[in-house]
Amino acid sequence: MSKPVKKVVLAYSGGLDTSVILKWIAENYKCEVVTMTADLGQDEDLSGVDEKARRTGAVKAYVEDLREEFARDYVLPMMRAGAIYEDRYLLGTSIARPCIAKRMVEIAYQEGADAVAHGATGKGNDQVRFELSVASLAPELQTIAPWREWNFKSRTDLNNYAAKNGIPLPDKANRYSMDRNMVHLSYESSELEDPWEEGQSGTYTLCVPPEKAPDEAEYITIDYEKGDPVALNGEKLSPAGLITKLNTIAGKHGVGRMDMVENRFVGMKARGIYESPAATVLHIAHRDLEGICLDREVMHIRDSLIPRYASCIYNGFWFSPERDVMQALIDKSQENVTGTVRLRLFKGSALAVGRKSPCSLFRVDLATFEEDNVYDQALARGFIQLNSWRIQGYNRVKK
Repeated sequence: MSKPVKKVVLAYSGGLDTSVILKWIAENYKCEVVTMTADLGQDEDLSGVDEKARRTGAVKAYVEDLREEFARDYVLPMMRAGAIYEDRYLLGTSIARPCIAKRMVEIAYQEGADAVAHGATGKGNDQVRFELSVASLAPELQTIAPWREWNFKSRTDLNNYAAKNGIPLPDKANRYSMDRNMVHLSYESSELEDPWEEGQSGTYTLCVPPEKAPDEAEYITIDYEKGDPVALNGEKLSPAGLITKLNTIAGKHGVGRMDMVENRFVGMKARGIYESPAATVLHIAHRDLEGICLDREVMHIRDSLIPRYASCIYNGFWFSPERDVMQALIDKSQENVTGTVRLRLFKGSALAVGRKSPCSLFRVDLATFEEDNVYDQALARGFIQLNSWRIQGYNRVKK
């Protein structure tokens, strides 16, 4: 570190890694440690996590309910963009990091801390996401990343350190490396380190296996206003409330499970399984509603930005000028994406089967296969002829 550290704000879950990190930082940096635990809708009992942090050596422990802020200011803007990384990953872990980092910075200012710390490893993307976010918001704060500094090589080393120092640990160790919030639950490690091996039963938590899902389809409706979901089955809900309720409904039908090998920003390929029931349904519904609400060329421009926008989130550039510029264009495109989508959930699939909107651009008088008095089919001959001249010239030269 470039300067002595007096006080650190640590992103703290209460699990093995961050419990050891808390003690290790206090011991090795001779400084005070303040913990911050974020409730992002991970459906975890956080009662007592503050007391556990204090018993492990924290001078102060924050437990922050960020569910509505996370859903409103991070998840929904991402979904308005139709963001999906490498055509499959719905960015559940990625989008949580800037939200956590922002609150850590706010607490650091409040507590007069001069550094923040996290438990991300030197192999993963999260170190980049946390540190780029902090650098964007508070470049004067230093960052402590113990996995890049200490001599521990394995979870066995961490367990031995915890036992030696009397650090209370979770009653049950997880087989997988997992991250959960209202958007998804991810699984890595164990048998998943072999891309050929199928994920075992422990990788089904939010989604039931499709073969065990109900034998009868369920129909649901989602109402949108300006690109944001606002009601489920006619019931107005807050952003976090809607996502949470939809997770239960869609997960019951086995919707939203993804098994993939992705390209990490740090340069390696990694295999993971993601369960994203609500996010999957919302992505399908949103894209479907855009089909009747978005102008063709506006949709194509927005779609051309999806890979770049998704990479901004995945690679840790949420607080970047390019993301801000893309968000402004995307939000402008969503002004008329208002209406209702009806979906059919059945054994792992979510299919949009109906859509309506007061802003619909669909004209039945133009699209009908019945007689109409609007469209003159003879005009199509000239349209095709005009468009053929360019390719006729190209193929004449090509020969």
